[in-house]
Amino acid sequence: MIGTRHVTVIGAGTMGTGIAYVCARAGHEVLITDSSPDQRRRGMLTIAAAFAKAVDRGKATEEERLEGLARVRSAATVGDAIVGAHVVIEAIPEKLELKRALFAEIEPLVSADTILASNTSSLPIGEIALGLRSPARVLGLHFFNPVAVMQLVEIVRAETTNDATVDSARFFVSSIGKTPIIVKDSPGFATSRLGIVLGLEAIRMLEQGVASAEDIDRAMELGYNHPMGPLRLGDLVGLDVRLAIADHLLATLGDATYRAPALLREKVARGELGKKTGQGFYKWEKDR
Repeated sequence: MIGTRHVTVIGAGTMGTGIAYVCARAGHEVLITDSSPDQRRRGMLTIAAAFAKAVDRGKATEEERLEGLARVRSAATVGDAIVGAHVVIEAIPEKLELKRALFAEIEPLVSADTILASNTSSLPIGEIALGLRSPARVLGLHFFNPVAVMQLVEIVRAETTNDATVDSARFFVSSIGKTPIIVKDSPGFATSRLGIVLGLEAIRMLEQGVASAEDIDRAMELGYNHPMGPLRLGDLVGLDVRLAIADHLLATLGDATYRAPALLREKVARGELGKKTGQGFYKWEKDR
């Protein structure tokens, strides 16, 4: 499936719009859909804003902006979005039953060599593919936020994923200017398992009054050369997503290292989810 040109992204939230943008920017035709018409509209506006920002920063010309925008379209339904798709990437909420149902709906409607990819950051790919007729073409494509900036994509290979699918996914990831790594389908993969430990410990330190959020982040940025501190990154990813990953890893690995601090649970319960709600460990301008 070398030469992929048609990419379907399901989910027009932060990750879905970021994935759609980088695919269109790289020259692929993109259809994006979401169950919410308002979210589809916001998603298209977010993609347009990303192209405009690239021009403002001198990373794209006006001609490239217009050409990129022309390659992205919104579809009202999943059925409309997947017609002719070479790669389908889901970026819907981190709930196993939703992802499993989505792939069961999609599988009969796409060609036999279409890659079915999940952007999940921690859910098992093998469980998502359970019950499908062709689980060999299902894998994880774990992008990182912000998608336009972050170079890494984890290709998560389940026991049932075949070599041809992995090879096609590796080529696709490279075609959009990202660097792929191949990881086994194990709890938290590589990055979530490592990243959540740092994030949870930073929250515990904040709870204990070790330092302010700003200084904890600054310690990792300046002391360890991290581009962004763990608390700010948590706000960007979404504190609800952080909590879901922590709970999943605690349940699957049984290690108290992954037990979520009370402060994280309190913030999620209050709806302080980070950038997307305007308040997390930092105050943000709320997304519109």
